[in-house]
Amino acid sequence: MDTLPLNSLGFAKRPQDTRVVVAMSGGVDSSVVAAMLKEEGYDVVGVTLQLYDHGAALAKKGACCAGLDIHDARRVAETMGFPHYVLDYENTFREAVIDEFADAYLAGATPVPCIRCNERVKFKDLLETAKDLEADCMATGHYIQRKMGTEGPELHSAADSNRDQSYFLFSTTPEQLSYLRFPLGHLASKAETRALAAKYGLSVADKPDSQDICFVPNGNYAAVIEKLRPGSAEPGDIVDQSGHVLGTHKGVIHYTIGQRRGLGIGGLGDPLYVVKLDPDTRQVIVGPKEALSTRTIPVREVNWLGDEPFDSRPEWHLKVRVRSTRPPREAVIRPISATEAEVELLQAEEGVSPGQACVFYDPDSTRILGGSWIWKGR
Repeated sequence: MDTLPLNSLGFAKRPQDTRVVVAMSGGVDSSVVAAMLKEEGYDVVGVTLQLYDHGAALAKKGACCAGLDIHDARRVAETMGFPHYVLDYENTFREAVIDEFADAYLAGATPVPCIRCNERVKFKDLLETAKDLEADCMATGHYIQRKMGTEGPELHSAADSNRDQSYFLFSTTPEQLSYLRFPLGHLASKAETRALAAKYGLSVADKPDSQDICFVPNGNYAAVIEKLRPGSAEPGDIVDQSGHVLGTHKGVIHYTIGQRRGLGIGGLGDPLYVVKLDPDTRQVIVGPKEALSTRTIPVREVNWLGDEPFDSRPEWHLKVRVRSTRPPREAVIRPISATEAEVELLQAEEGVSPGQACVFYDPDSTRILGGSWIWKGR
């Protein structure tokens, strides 16, 4: 018997004999993935995670995995005719994502909970559930590409650089990558995705993109932290780099590195920026813009996706991205161990903050070579 050619998901069998679990947030991206795969004839199973009390979020649009989004995902499944399940991951999400988010903020860091959610919930627990459902793979609506290289699957930036989500997916492991599929990564624009949604007759075709972190309504981080950690918004002093008191604040959690507005200490000459947060002394330290410049960044929890071991070389000349909104910059990465390193930026960056990610890119291709977490103070 002849071997069948590889189908679009990379398996040597017919689409109808290939089961794929689609992680459905209720948004247009994951809905299009599910509809597209169903139309191609795959055995599609949709799964939506309930990550927090959707009763409180029922009336709130613009954040994934709330009550309305579960409803939207279910409607897509009904329209396209495939089964859809809702899994209650509230406890997992609180323990793996929300608690760390609160503690990191209280420690003066600027965490990125969406990365932890992908790492600890979606690509860990949900991926295991997909395997329990005997799926051949799991597909998501992320804008990133998976390509086969000489050593196995590789992670590559999305074709549309404006939609690229590599910063949020750097911690994907080689094992997870072998099981995951990202069918939208090759599309040239979000308009293409919406056109596909309209073509399939999906009710979410014109649904706005989510902007906020799903458990932080209206971007009000401080209110969420206060609720999670009562008493965390204790007042303290705003001081300059020499320790002189310039004013008072209502709590370290209201500030982030690089912040200029809302300090309440205007009229002191040159603009001042938050350059450091010290939760132990409850001090917000401010300084001139040049004090924000950083060239050397300590990183840990390195997830390496290169073909040879991370610590097999004394240094790597790569590009790195230290904020999701900034383009990758040239850097030298010097491994300390398999999971720790020092990153030296060839050009200083402003506002580098502990708790953010530092993602590694191949300077000569679209490949993502992994990434790490920025730690320590400045």
